[in-house]
Amino acid sequence: MDLISLFQQTLETTLPVFAMVFIGLGLQRVGWIDDVFVHTASALVFKATLPTLVFLSIVKADLDTSLNFNLLTFYFVATLGSFALAWLWARWRVAREDRGVYVQGAFRGNCGIVGLALAANMYGDFGLSAGGILLGVVILSYNALSVIVLAAYQPGQSPEWQRIGRDILRNPLILSVFAAIPVAWLNLELPDWVMTSGDYFASLTLPLALLCIGATVSFSALRSDSSTALSSALMKMVFLPALCTGAAWATGFSGPELGLLFLFFASPTAAASFVMAKALGGNDRLAANIIAITTLMASVTITLGVFVLRGAGLI
Repeated sequence: MDLISLFQQTLETTLPVFAMVFIGLGLQRVGWIDDVFVHTASALVFKATLPTLVFLSIVKADLDTSLNFNLLTFYFVATLGSFALAWLWARWRVAREDRGVYVQGAFRGNCGIVGLALAANMYGDFGLSAGGILLGVVILSYNALSVIVLAAYQPGQSPEWQRIGRDILRNPLILSVFAAIPVAWLNLELPDWVMTSGDYFASLTLPLALLCIGATVSFSALRSDSSTALSSALMKMVFLPALCTGAAWATGFSGPELGLLFLFFASPTAAASFVMAKALGGNDRLAANIIAITTLMASVTITLGVFVLRGAGLI
């Protein structure tokens, strides 16, 4: 396959996802969708349609392929490593009061929407099922590590660990994974009408979620803290994905597994980082800047990353 054909194939994978993000941005700018729509749609996705999508993808999957403990373990270790590197860099280069927000922005990716959407587009059912199981590790590790680093630099704010633990265990995505694995493991067959209705409902997830991501990007938020935000964004979108993907390849991952790891590592900063920064007294304006910059960068950095990895025959 020549380079032009390979690049076109790469665009066919990534463009549909990022086109929806930019459509959401455009619809918000012309006033066709507003904050009320984004709030309602985001809640619907988080509480209902995304858990349904994850549940059905795992139920339909071959668990021998999708439930890969080596993949889960590597992602967890790589997340810890990314967190530690971002924190070390922040201690050296970032003002003390902004370190917690900087670190969270640099390691916490939007795997549940952007990563999963790209995985589904690139690898179909395997991407959805393996990615859905991987989300369990993502949710647990990202939330715990974010609280640790934010609390470290906001001494007046004490995290309520019991409430945070309860929220994680009640997370609809975690519950959907826990519910789906025994159903898939025991080969239980759900009625056809349940599966068909579930597919209809789950199909709302990615379009709605991607539109909401686009609608929340704020250009006005980019006017301040630009250098610190850009540094965190470059770490999130360039340095850490390259380092972690290289480590995964060196460890022996290849094909769809390596591709899935790259897409999760390379996802832009999660919108939830703004909510947590605000709740723990961090610089929420800086958090918003990082989210906006990484979301805009993602269409370029992820496309180039997939192109390079495919060109090298690794994924």
